[in-house]
Amino acid sequence: MAFRKALKQTVIIGGGSLVTVFGLSQLIEYKKTQARLARVAAEAELRVPFADELPTRQAQLAALQDPEEFDVLVVGGGATGAGCALDAVTRNLKTALVERNDFSSGTSSRSTKLIHGGVRYLQKAIMQLDYEQYMMVKEALHERANLLEIAPHLSAPLPIMLPVYKWWQLPYYWAGIKMYDLVAGVHNLKSSYVLSKNKALEHFPMLKKDKLVGAIVYYDGQHNDARMNLAIALSSARYGAAIANYTEVVRLLKTTDPQTGEEKVCGARCRDVITGQEFDVKAKCVINATGPFTDSLRKMDNQETKNICQPSAGVHIVIPGYYSPDNMGLLDPSTSDGRVIFFLPWEKMTIAGTTDSPTSVTAHPIPGEDDINFILREIRNYLSPDVEVRRGDVLAAWSGIRPLVTDPNSKDTQSICRNHIVSISDSGLVTIAGGKWTTYRSMAEETLDAAVKTHCLSAGPCKTVGLMLEGAKGWTPTLYIRLVQDYGLENEVAQHLASTYGGKAFDVAKMAQVTGQRWPIVGKRLVSEFPYIEGEVLYAIKEYACTAIDVIARRTRLGFLNVQAADEALPRIVQIMGKELEWSEEQRTAELEAARKFLYQEMGYRSRSEQLTKTSEINLDNQEVARYKKRFHKFDKESKGFITTVDVQQVLESINVHIDENALHEILNEVDLNKNGQVEIDEFMQFTCDKGESLS
Repeated sequence: MAFRKALKQTVIIGGGSLVTVFGLSQLIEYKKTQARLARVAAEAELRVPFADELPTRQAQLAALQDPEEFDVLVVGGGATGAGCALDAVTRNLKTALVERNDFSSGTSSRSTKLIHGGVRYLQKAIMQLDYEQYMMVKEALHERANLLEIAPHLSAPLPIMLPVYKWWQLPYYWAGIKMYDLVAGVHNLKSSYVLSKNKALEHFPMLKKDKLVGAIVYYDGQHNDARMNLAIALSSARYGAAIANYTEVVRLLKTTDPQTGEEKVCGARCRDVITGQEFDVKAKCVINATGPFTDSLRKMDNQETKNICQPSAGVHIVIPGYYSPDNMGLLDPSTSDGRVIFFLPWEKMTIAGTTDSPTSVTAHPIPGEDDINFILREIRNYLSPDVEVRRGDVLAAWSGIRPLVTDPNSKDTQSICRNHIVSISDSGLVTIAGGKWTTYRSMAEETLDAAVKTHCLSAGPCKTVGLMLEGAKGWTPTLYIRLVQDYGLENEVAQHLASTYGGKAFDVAKMAQVTGQRWPIVGKRLVSEFPYIEGEVLYAIKEYACTAIDVIARRTRLGFLNVQAADEALPRIVQIMGKELEWSEEQRTAELEAARKFLYQEMGYRSRSEQLTKTSEINLDNQEVARYKKRFHKFDKESKGFITTVDVQQVLESINVHIDENALHEILNEVDLNKNGQVEIDEFMQFTCDKGESLS
């Protein structure tokens, strides 16, 4: 009954009358106007202590050691933790946040990059008449609209095609997608529509033609997840929250309640991971927002507590942009094993995923070869036979751990909670767990409501609906033109800066170095194929980047887009950071090694290097093999097991030989038999055997 009533309320708006199409459009505009007015009013009430410049990390660490206790200490710098900090500080609560790694270093940077309500969840809600799941979708669709509004530079609507290969599925899927539009109500992005077979192929020419009936296109949101997470964290810092990455909780501080004699959490003993210094952070309330590591902090509070987190691994891969149209994604609603696969354009590449399999909790999840091949097989099922889906085209791969949870207050402790949970321990530790990226803000609001009530904090109402995030103010769709005109940046670089930093792009442009060329005037690229520039490395430090991994994975997204390109950029990144942060030679070497280990293990580099051409025979005798191996290692001085363009350039420069970078790429591409962007020793010798020549 409740479910049917909810569906009815979705259609019936206002005084019980059915809204006409014309009336609905007026209502949408009215709602948007009201939301804008509410946002302006909310922001006018807020004080922004660091509007001009963010405090340094050292200043933030000093603030954390303030002897006067904080109202709220948030543990965890992912989307939910950063959301809690922003919610708390904008309620005029004295707020602190600590993260043991970097902001967004875990699950929040390893998502499918969608801001969505969840079409499949709505399908389950309707089929099972599940009111809880229906409300979860409705809430997510509201939050989707809000997130697209408060960070327009980092997010945008994305049309997603659902191809149909059986006639009976067309009305079935159409009804489901139309219900998705209906549940969104005034927050609907754009209306879904049906395409004929010819029109579907016109929009998505890579699609398999055989037996294609037509397609349905609906809209969801897409974002740059790590940058979005960072924008939330930086926004909280602007409003006065003391936040610090690479600061881990060693233990929880407790005090005895004089009235009840019970122990209550009153803060945490923290350690600066970089320096090893330990200090106490006193707080009236501690919020556990540690994602997959939820149970670790809960057990710090009480060793006897039962685990509630049931981690699930989701693997994604990145392949070249030519696999998908620039402005349309694809949804496979039913894979060979019943899972859902998204196939989406992202940052001029194509992202595909995700898998869903039980895993153990780790800070360094590794994408498995089986999962990568599963995704590739599913892609082949939907793409034209003319498109050869090659393992060597996988440019990067990663695994993210989704923190599914069981409700500790439920009698059935084995049942997975489909939404998030907020629980409060006997000692007052507030835990927020589960949920999804899209609903981070509403999760944070619910968490702070519970914290304020439990700990009797003096706080105002939630003000984060419509609150613009870092970089949103001053952004316009044409902002990049001003960057080109005012600073002499390349068009592609200017567009990238505008869509990454929003209104703060001008601050980055000011840090860009002169190229010494006629054009562009400023903006030296880190690698030729991507629009990331050296000035971003300097700006990343202002955004609390402490390691080279922070730069390639989260301040820029190079490590997620192309591990080979990221590896090529690393020496220059380490050089810039080393000079700015005064690293010793030992520190620089350690940073380079740590970043390469990250790419090798967590970003799929290992999987790529293991996919050599093993079927071909190498007809060389032992002496020839030894000789060619010796020549190979002249280029591979770091014993990586492969050669890159950077390696070849360094050797050529040492003997005063200069070759155009594009020509060098073409030469290595001929030797790169499995087309994975690098030349392994097997390929080196195979090429030598076939051609009777070598790179030396």
